[in-house]
Amino acid sequence: MKYIFVTGGVVSSLGKGLAAASIGTLLEHRGLKVLMQKFDPYLNVDPGTMSPYQHGEVYVLDDGAETDLDLGHYERFTSGVLSQMNNLTSGQVFDSVIKKERRGEYLGKTVQFIPHVTDEIKSRLQQVTLDNPDVDVLITEIGGTVGDMEGLLFIEALRQYALEVGKQNVCFIHVTLLPYIKAAGEAKTKPTQQSVAKLRELGIQPDIIICRTETDLDEDNRRKIAMFCNVERKNVVAFRDVANTIYECPIDLRRDKIDRLVVDKIGLSDTPAPALEEWEKFVYRVIHPKHRTTIAVVGKYIELQDAYKSIYESLIHAGAHHDTEINIVRVEAEAIEDNGAAASIGHVHGILVPGGFGDRGIEGKILAAQYARESNIPYFGICLGMQIATIEYARNVCGLTEANSTEFKKDAKDPVICLQEEQKGIEDMGATMRLGSCESILFAGTRASDLYGGADRIHERHRHRYEFNSDYQDKLQEGGLVISSVSANEGLVEIIEVPNHPFYLAAQFHPEFRSKPNKPHPLFAGFIKAALDRANAEISNP
Repeated sequence: MKYIFVTGGVVSSLGKGLAAASIGTLLEHRGLKVLMQKFDPYLNVDPGTMSPYQHGEVYVLDDGAETDLDLGHYERFTSGVLSQMNNLTSGQVFDSVIKKERRGEYLGKTVQFIPHVTDEIKSRLQQVTLDNPDVDVLITEIGGTVGDMEGLLFIEALRQYALEVGKQNVCFIHVTLLPYIKAAGEAKTKPTQQSVAKLRELGIQPDIIICRTETDLDEDNRRKIAMFCNVERKNVVAFRDVANTIYECPIDLRRDKIDRLVVDKIGLSDTPAPALEEWEKFVYRVIHPKHRTTIAVVGKYIELQDAYKSIYESLIHAGAHHDTEINIVRVEAEAIEDNGAAASIGHVHGILVPGGFGDRGIEGKILAAQYARESNIPYFGICLGMQIATIEYARNVCGLTEANSTEFKKDAKDPVICLQEEQKGIEDMGATMRLGSCESILFAGTRASDLYGGADRIHERHRHRYEFNSDYQDKLQEGGLVISSVSANEGLVEIIEVPNHPFYLAAQFHPEFRSKPNKPHPLFAGFIKAALDRANAEISNP
């Protein structure tokens, strides 16, 4: 196996994850088998207990691992299906080392950062290598910024690992900032020089430097960076701000032939140039759509772009599939509580309510679901969005006016959403929900079955604790609610629908974690089709 290690310098949020994912895209389109992973220096065991305001969305993998949102980029930009082995945090590392020490596995030795902690980091690389003998290239992104105290052990582990596997099998890529100073009228290379100098102090000489820049990288600056950072001039690569969509990133990096630089370094130069035709067609549809539709996303973390990252990306995928631009209107759920649904949401062609936790803004989301149902506006509920749709239907159609979830009201008179027995008494918050891919049964003759192409079984990823209360299943079905899918093992409700509606469907799972650029999730594709039909009907009948 060959290894690519991606580090970052100067500031955070430079786009290391997108750079790593884009390199993965290019190498995969060269015919190589690529696998990606993220090393995060924070002490949390995983991001599962973090607020979205701290870390953006939590991205859930098939095996239930709660991971960094960059793993979403990895799965969307490549065909690899990732697992808990593909995300390592300092919290996991120290937890493992301490447990080994308590079990006496270090044979009485003094436990130290080097070699015991660095060996634990290297063991993850070794294990992933052993578990994936068919993979050609493993790309590992190191979170944080070079020079941060918490990241030093990861950098040291990589230095050691490169020596152990042979430097001819390793490519170090460093992503830095090339800021443009308006007052001076020029881009400045000093932050890049100093960041690389810090990396070299730690024993790593980057092979390729990627410069994040608002403009292009002129030859003078390319030559200066190459000289002061001890790399070849052709190995100084520009990573420009893309104009329209993150899916332009692989195309932009291809301009400086970064895939060629990488394969030359790791001895895979006999691979063909990347065949990007299908990827470029997708990007063209995103940039030059024939149609347009407006979707309201009603949430509680609306002001933070990354809180619903996979939702937004899935809407883009479905929009491109239908040659449609998606105009996303972000609606704060609490604003609906204050001003009403119609005033807060405005004129849209579809309403989506995503997942979330806690009772803030819940009544606003319920009003949004009611507004969509009564106004025949396509509605798509995800996780919590399914639960609030259930509550709304129970209250306003089935006459259970005090219907609620025990998450929001513990003594609810009609708890149509509640905890399952196995969840009661759990005190730990991390990794204690229903997590990961579960098999569900689809019922024939339903909209959901049609959207999945007539499939009778599906596998989707979950992240939730509360469930549809089966004690109310008959009552809601008698009131007209359609249950179109249940879990294969427990019989828990997975998808609900409202019949005789342009599109009113809600899923307990998270379909956004399975959507890809040229393969949109069928539920997102169906939702956007219904919204586009509404938009086109308005054009035809103004």
